[in-house]
Amino acid sequence: MLAKVFSATVHGVDGLEVEIEVNSASGLPAIVIVGLPDTAVRESRDRVTTAIANSLLHWPRGRTTINLAPADVRKEGPAFDLPIALGLVGACEETALPALGDFCIAGELALDGAVRPMRGALSIALAARKQGRKALILPAANAAEAALVDGIDVYGVRCLSETVQFLMGEIAIAPAPHNALTLLQQAGVTTGGDDFADVRGQHHAKRAIEVAVSGGHNLLMLGPPGSGKSMLAKRIPTLMPAMSLAEAIETTKIHSTCGLLVGKQPAFVAARPFRSPHHTISDAGLLGGSTNPTPGEVSLAHNGVLFLDELPEFRRATLEVLRQPLEDGAVTISRAAGSMTFPADFVLVAALNPCPCGFYGDRKRQCRCSIQQIQRYRQRISGPLLDRIDLHLEVPAVTYNEMSRGEPGESSAIIRARVENARQRQGARLGNSTRCNARMRSREIRQHCALTPSGAALLQSAVQTLHLSARAYDRILKVARTIADLGESLQIQPQHLQEAISYRTLDRAVWQ
Repeated sequence: MLAKVFSATVHGVDGLEVEIEVNSASGLPAIVIVGLPDTAVRESRDRVTTAIANSLLHWPRGRTTINLAPADVRKEGPAFDLPIALGLVGACEETALPALGDFCIAGELALDGAVRPMRGALSIALAARKQGRKALILPAANAAEAALVDGIDVYGVRCLSETVQFLMGEIAIAPAPHNALTLLQQAGVTTGGDDFADVRGQHHAKRAIEVAVSGGHNLLMLGPPGSGKSMLAKRIPTLMPAMSLAEAIETTKIHSTCGLLVGKQPAFVAARPFRSPHHTISDAGLLGGSTNPTPGEVSLAHNGVLFLDELPEFRRATLEVLRQPLEDGAVTISRAAGSMTFPADFVLVAALNPCPCGFYGDRKRQCRCSIQQIQRYRQRISGPLLDRIDLHLEVPAVTYNEMSRGEPGESSAIIRARVENARQRQGARLGNSTRCNARMRSREIRQHCALTPSGAALLQSAVQTLHLSARAYDRILKVARTIADLGESLQIQPQHLQEAISYRTLDRAVWQ
């Protein structure tokens, strides 16, 4: 007897439908799983049969073959337990399950038949809708996450026996409500208690951060220990516009694939992510990798901020892998079995000290580092990487008078209003509400960043004096365009260019 059940697996960050065929035949009792299963899938034989027995159900006792199609894609994880169990139950003559062609089913089984949470529920829901399935059966803990996808009914189940009874029409289960818009509106912009009103002094730094966020530009902060670099970086997400529904679903899909939403309520990433990996992170941890590539920190920061504190302490080879995602907004991982592309459109914020001891150039504390130590420290950051960072910002130590003043600065809400206004101007100009100046292509730069004769002369002088590369030239124009947008100016004026050039003080010729 043959039974078919449709399930799905996560391939990269996207869902891929899998057809599970269960065929029972005469012969010595055995269960054979084919179709490139990994260890977790092969071990499901014992979990599934024990769960079926403890649920007081039956399965074929002869030779049973389970095929996972397509056969050329590796199947990983325990999420095939529930569909395999239903296939075994459906292939048994004692149980007559109805046709399951309208359902996509996934979930891990415990030995007592309980259905455990899994990762990648949102990706599976998107794949099921794409394939035209009318309903999705998942663990109850994942139902709210999968219900973010409209156009498909999501049923959360708690155990195998409940699933069988539901499919046979013996009990009714209400579908999970589709509440993505409600969750997004309730979340708004999450500050987590951090606000720019708490920052004393650092007016130049706050201005540069406003420019960076407005145009989606990468930012590097240079300053002595205790000057507030990390504090400023942690407040950057509070200046970013609220995510759209499409951005929130895409971000949630990545976090769900990595298992970061299991057990969380609500299982929905509605606020801009802020990722701050330690400097001991590996290339695979930052970029993504392993045998079956999974997203790294650059993808987990998608639509948000990637903060690299103590930048020279990262291994130079690890930092160099950032070149592609900084340029393309995506990262491609190639392995022998194929390649996968993960989204990685983030704002890079980096912080570093001017030297190993941190006090080179400080007027109040003496630097203890030799010239050779300073050069070795700074050479850990390559010129091509610095070229890809739009704004280089010096963050000096805060004086006592600035710290002791009681009056707060501008709040995040006030600055965010200006950022949103600038983003709206960029979206109208570029024809995409989510695109910003940092992602302008060469043709768009020529079209939207025309200079006045005096501005062209100023930029020519800066390029010749600072020995700027062609990439740095383009990035100055993008930053100047953002500054003009903040000033609600249709054309880039010389003062806009002058401010943009002032943010290139750490280019390679000056940095060394």
